[in-house]
Amino acid sequence: MLSDIAMIAIVGATTGVTTVLFGFGGGFVVVPFVYQLFLRQPAIANNALHIAVATSSAVMIVNAGWATLQHQRRGNITADILFPLTLFIGLGAVMGSLLAGQLNEGTIRLLFILYMVVTIVDCLVSRRFLKGCEARPLSMSTTTVGGVAMGAVAALLGVGGSVMTVPLLRRHGFSMKHCISHANPLSLPVALCATITYTFDGWRKIPDSGFIGYISLTTLVTLVAAGGIGITISQRYLPKIPDWWHARLYVLLLIAVLIAMLW
Repeated sequence: MLSDIAMIAIVGATTGVTTVLFGFGGGFVVVPFVYQLFLRQPAIANNALHIAVATSSAVMIVNAGWATLQHQRRGNITADILFPLTLFIGLGAVMGSLLAGQLNEGTIRLLFILYMVVTIVDCLVSRRFLKGCEARPLSMSTTTVGGVAMGAVAALLGVGGSVMTVPLLRRHGFSMKHCISHANPLSLPVALCATITYTFDGWRKIPDSGFIGYISLTTLVTLVAAGGIGITISQRYLPKIPDWWHARLYVLLLIAVLIAMLW
């Protein structure tokens, strides 16, 4: 329906904006919306959340990849932060993607909601997140064990990892600008692993030619096209946000997504 396509386009443009402002390549905006969209279709309602997570992961590859390229050109990304954290996040993403195929829709939705609540409470309670602190390097345990855990959770829930990497880097004293610029490349291994896994796990399980595995092609193309517009507009016209406000707006967005998923 045209109304559904129009809504998908609006959501896609929103993901473009959140990619630039908050490092969300799509997951926390796309998953609740696509889930509700396909939940209304009886033939595939039982796979609605798998479709949402899979499509979200594919969108993140494009959005996060494009944003990473732009941040790299501007000199906002440093190798010291990305490596070896990226490698351990990638390892965790493989584990999370494999686990996702073993869980039912209700369990994944519950985990998504619980994870959102924990993340929001952590951001509100931690003074380091809202007010910032003196920068310090990541410890080895945070990079290894923490990286694997972040990758596994992000791939399982289709959220890209930015909602974990931004608070992590923020608590270590990085400005919101640098937290967000690094959140996009750190989301790429998660998005790639999840997309590949959901493609093969859902192969021929959806009785519709418009799907590759669990990925809805029409939804994907619309989200990516609109997301490109959102990214372009954000980079060219949105004013710079003070660090103090940036941190608080980040938490408000998380709360809005949680409400949408509960609803």
